[in-house]
Amino acid sequence: MAVDEKLQIVRHSCAHVMAEAVKHLFPGTKIAIGPAIDNGFYYDFDFTTATTKLTEDDFGAVEKEMRKILATGAEFVRKEVSKEEALKLFADEPYKLELINDLPEGETISTYEQDGYLDLCRGPHVATTKEINGQAFKLDKIAGAYWRGDSNRPMLTRVYALCFEKPNDLKEYLAMLAEAEKRDHRKLGTEMDLFHVDSENPGQVYWHPNGWTIYTTMQDYMRKMVRRDGYQEVNTPAIMPRTLWERSGHWDHYQRNMFITESEKRLFAIKPMNCPGALEIFKSRQRSYKDLPLRLAEFGHDVRNEASGTLHGVMRVRGFVQDDAHILCTEEQVGAEVAKFCKLLKNVYHDFGFDELVVKFSTMPEDHVGDLATWERAEKALADACHEAGLNYEIQPGEGAFYGPKLEFKLYDCLGREWQCGTIQADFQLPSAERLDATYIGADNQKHHPVMLHRAILGSFERFLGILIENFAGAFPTWLAFEQAAVVPVTNDFDDYAKEVNDALLAADIRSNAYLSTDNMRSKIKVITKEHKTPYILIVGENEKKERTVSVRFRQSSGLEQKTMKLEDFIAYVQDKVNTHFVGI
Repeated sequence: MAVDEKLQIVRHSCAHVMAEAVKHLFPGTKIAIGPAIDNGFYYDFDFTTATTKLTEDDFGAVEKEMRKILATGAEFVRKEVSKEEALKLFADEPYKLELINDLPEGETISTYEQDGYLDLCRGPHVATTKEINGQAFKLDKIAGAYWRGDSNRPMLTRVYALCFEKPNDLKEYLAMLAEAEKRDHRKLGTEMDLFHVDSENPGQVYWHPNGWTIYTTMQDYMRKMVRRDGYQEVNTPAIMPRTLWERSGHWDHYQRNMFITESEKRLFAIKPMNCPGALEIFKSRQRSYKDLPLRLAEFGHDVRNEASGTLHGVMRVRGFVQDDAHILCTEEQVGAEVAKFCKLLKNVYHDFGFDELVVKFSTMPEDHVGDLATWERAEKALADACHEAGLNYEIQPGEGAFYGPKLEFKLYDCLGREWQCGTIQADFQLPSAERLDATYIGADNQKHHPVMLHRAILGSFERFLGILIENFAGAFPTWLAFEQAAVVPVTNDFDDYAKEVNDALLAADIRSNAYLSTDNMRSKIKVITKEHKTPYILIVGENEKKERTVSVRFRQSSGLEQKTMKLEDFIAYVQDKVNTHFVGI
């Protein structure tokens, strides 16, 4: 058995132990479900009829009770029961009764019991409570959760817990969480004056000069990369008519996430994605097979009506810009285009400091458009393309877009956290006669429908920048830093030379500022170091002015010491780091 599978069993078993402990301490509590999740488990409870309601202040008491249960060494005993018997066993548990009644006829029903606590469960579980380490779990937080995810059903109390096989694993994870809290992009975004989000305008980002400098640097970089890779940049309207969204299928399958507006008794939608616009450009003139593949890139501003409870800093927003592109090609060109895209994606991620990737292959979802045969062709084309690109992948059944299968590229940050960013989707539906009816003239002089590849590398600039803030803890590599160099005179007597140095840096396209206020040098350096995290601080005084040099203080995290350099040598040094997108100092 794989370690991960075993750990998930430990976690699910520990969830039963927590439910037992809660039932002991809060008589009258009703239980719902308690699955294993990444890094632990949760259990949903209804405290409506309980003596009191559990709060985070009670976590210590619950953990203590759990350890008492674990010490019993009780067995997890599985038993198969009939539906009638199950209904009797859980007669006092309304959520379990609902689950039992929803089971299809003939479904095997099993229960698990440990230490006198009975639960409805498929299992499997560990053999005894001794297999759960009493020092390797910790209750984490409480959240509200609607029963079965339905906002019209009761709101339950969801108790999350962390759980690992060994105490050291828990200790390491808690240390990672503490480090992640220090790196929280919302906290650093405020400290570094990068952006803010207004509670009156949820999900929309106000980018300040510092943050916007990084943002546009990323955009300029992506423009250069896609231009080199054979893309042409386009721009499509922010608002498009209902008729277009109906033909594309979004009106039926995505309307709940769209902002709708009206003008002159016609309905329009603010675009949540750019793909229909790209096809409208393709259709604006007759295309030939000689025009394919046609790669259209768009840094389009999209808006999606995300639930307010899901919004999170710049990581999850309503208004965002994607590094989006759509490739119109023949079915025979799909493999080569996906392989070409994968090479570009790897190069881009490398420049941002990410070299470890995982690829997920998402297949046809239950809610989809198009017939099975077309989906099978699309999935085969994508699988063949993965083979051509030398990519291994994991299958995610039923997780594709409603119009086609997709590859998702997940990267890992310096804390080992996984982020899904890049994606490419093979779409045989949107260009079809049934949808937007895009055609080209083939070598046989007949009309054919192209395949549309939807692809993004960073995903949204907003989210990717949030990832970068946390990955670098705000200390961006020189090529991305909003302030690449800070010039600080020893005293105001040397302001003239500091300004001269700063002007030379600006002329060389190095983002620099001269700190000429009357504050003392130490105060200036403190601000530059803590709030700006500037890679290079140039100290200038009498010797530097005389020798036409700068005394360079490298950012502390670089491990480099102070060094005196000729001004022209420092400029060349920084330009090299910027031009090579070097991730470091």
